[in-house]
Amino acid sequence: MDASIQRNAVKPSAGSPGFFERINGEWHKPALQFFMFIVLAHWAEHLAQATQIYILHWPRPSANGVLGLWYPWLIKSEALHYGYALIMLIGLGSLRKGFEGRSHMWWMIAFWIQFWHHIEHGLLQGQAIVGRNLFNSPVPTSIAQLWFPRVELHLFYNTIVFIPMVIGMYYHMFPPEGEPHSHKCACAVKHESAGAVSA
Repeated sequence: MDASIQRNAVKPSAGSPGFFERINGEWHKPALQFFMFIVLAHWAEHLAQATQIYILHWPRPSANGVLGLWYPWLIKSEALHYGYALIMLIGLGSLRKGFEGRSHMWWMIAFWIQFWHHIEHGLLQGQAIVGRNLFNSPVPTSIAQLWFPRVELHLFYNTIVFIPMVIGMYYHMFPPEGEPHSHKCACAVKHESAGAVSA
């Protein structure tokens, strides 16, 4: 009988939460903060590039954002842009299970828009690797780039991903009355809902 108790005592350690359970639970808040830092840094680069073009009137080839002032070759690399698009997609996908209700809906809208944005960057990266551009273009070209200039297009993409992300985070931090909220993370500003009090 003592041997069976000892065997059973080992089992709970096997059920410890994994990495994805933790970043959607106890680590959700710091994981979101880290992810948002990356998003805002990239967003700032796009805004800096738009400022250089529309306010400072720099020629487009010279308008490479802040990082591009020191590393212009890096900003012109398709691998950097594709890498960021992939990081965004992985971040949105990895953190999605920490959201519930309305916040989950908005977060997933951002995820699916970013999925398409990532496809566009994948096309650009593929052309850079193969050395042949689509549509006989002199530079790597995405599908939507047939109708819109690249700088404005990717500023637009980042905007339409960012807006539902922010709305999703708002509903995550301030869950609507009567909507269930995960108590696994410390993101919500108001943790106790009216439903919890009535129990």
